[in-house]
Amino acid sequence: MSDATAPMPTPLVESTWLQEHLEDPDLRILDCSVIRNDHGDGTYSFRCGKTGWLNTHIPGSIFVDVLSELSDPNHTVHLMMPPLDQFANIMAGIGVGDGTKVVLYDNSNHAWAARVWWMLRVCGFDAAGVLNGGWSKWLQEGRPTSTDVRQYPRATFTLRPRPRLMATKAEVLSSLGKQSVSLINALSPQSFHGEVSLFPRPGRIPGSSNVYCQALVDPDHKTYINTGRMRRLFGPTGAFTADRVITYCGGGIAASSDALALTLLGIKDVAVYDGSMAEWTADPTLPLET
Repeated sequence: MSDATAPMPTPLVESTWLQEHLEDPDLRILDCSVIRNDHGDGTYSFRCGKTGWLNTHIPGSIFVDVLSELSDPNHTVHLMMPPLDQFANIMAGIGVGDGTKVVLYDNSNHAWAARVWWMLRVCGFDAAGVLNGGWSKWLQEGRPTSTDVRQYPRATFTLRPRPRLMATKAEVLSSLGKQSVSLINALSPQSFHGEVSLFPRPGRIPGSSNVYCQALVDPDHKTYINTGRMRRLFGPTGAFTADRVITYCGGGIAASSDALALTLLGIKDVAVYDGSMAEWTADPTLPLET
């Protein structure tokens, strides 16, 4: 990681490395935390995690609001990625761009950090990694925290779009029934089977498999499980033999964690279906299974 312009050698960054490099002038740390509110009936909602960041955070980190700032305010589907030039402009404004390295973290199960990591990749920015274990592990290990709000000079963010990293509704629809495409649902088994739903219609996209994003995280250490266990989870999905893998969830967040895991496993042609179930279930003409 010594070359600031080089891609990160792995999507995951360990806490020991991050602490050793906190003062690197070319490092930007993004807190992507979102608070989940569980309603007790299997449903939940989200709110911005900025208040927690203001109270305490990893030294030098910048808060990014994935729910509003890094979502398209003009799209009918919530949480869709904003236009690429808009996203690039936001990143440049907080000091992320050419010649910088980025470490992303959140306060839950990596999915929000993975979402921003994925969006950076969509824009052609590869010098980024997700903090393995996130904020929880950082605190458990007694690593330094701060309340200081730091600002960085505006950067130049060179946009190199990779549209294949985001799947559209039309592509997903055209892929149904094709053995060459592996569709993977990152939501809970209860949601996958249609037992609970936050969306207009319960169920899953026909032919899809289920790898719950939470199953990718060790419950004790809050880190991603080892690649051997990951490989076993994804084995039944056909991801290792498919020409194309598309992950989806409710709004492209949990799906980004599955996509990160698949990237760790060396699978190249992975896309996140950005609209996911929020978009799919809103169209009554599209099929669902339960």
